Amino acid sequence: MDKIPRMLTRHCWKCGREYKLGGTPGRSEACDCGTELKCCRNCASYDPRVAEQCRDRRAELVHDKESANFCEWFEMVRREYVAPGSAGQSREDKARDTLKKLFGD
Repeated sequence: MDKIPRMLTRHCWKCGREYKLGGTPGRSEACDCGTELKCCRNCASYDPRVAEQCRDRRAELVHDKESANFCEWFEMVRREYVAPGSAGQSREDKARDTLKKLFGD
């Protein structure tokens, strides 16, 4: 079974441009596309499925998840880039495919 390695990078949530500098982006840093980088959408604790969309209970509520903020718990997430609204497989379909491969269906 050949596995294709997934590229986990720190990148802009909107356009996918990789953030190559070390450390955490500052509040005034923006991507070439104009999107602010120190925002909830780029944070490791961001989760749209939980209350107030943040898994870190210490963080204060931020209403605008796409704008730069002062959260002291911000950590830029490493993930595989998937374009917003892309026609790729849904997360559920990927999970089903993985289970089918695992159980030989």
